[in-house]
Amino acid sequence: MNATTQDPSEAYPPFDLQKLDDSHFKITLAVAGFRPEEIEIVSQQNMLTVTGRKVDQPTDDKFVHRGIMVRSFERHFQIADFVVVENATFDNGLLTVTLRREVPEAMQPKKVEISVAPAAITEQPAREAENDEATDDEKEAAA
Repeated sequence: MNATTQDPSEAYPPFDLQKLDDSHFKITLAVAGFRPEEIEIVSQQNMLTVTGRKVDQPTDDKFVHRGIMVRSFERHFQIADFVVVENATFDNGLLTVTLRREVPEAMQPKKVEISVAPAAITEQPAREAENDEATDDEKEAAA
């Protein structure tokens, strides 16, 4: 998975990418100042797009200094084949998107069991059994 960034403005919002195991990943974006309804997550083909739309609302507040900027953003993540969004959660200004890799069963490697061929059946024991039967018959006839 790669985050595509062309210029510094696309470095917003910052994010973490974690590999949980061979088939699960987690992207966490710092989106303080946004509400869940202002964020959209779209997964299409091999691209995950997270968009935040902040509408400037007129306010009567008079700022002496305004250093906390909340601006709209669009963040793109290139994702591998067969990766799907499992869920998304929003908690304390962090958006967490959990991804799962689902390789179709037909494309998964399959272990082939090796069986041992049965031993060749020899006729020797069968002939000995016939001789034993004949011997028993001869014994009965002699008696």
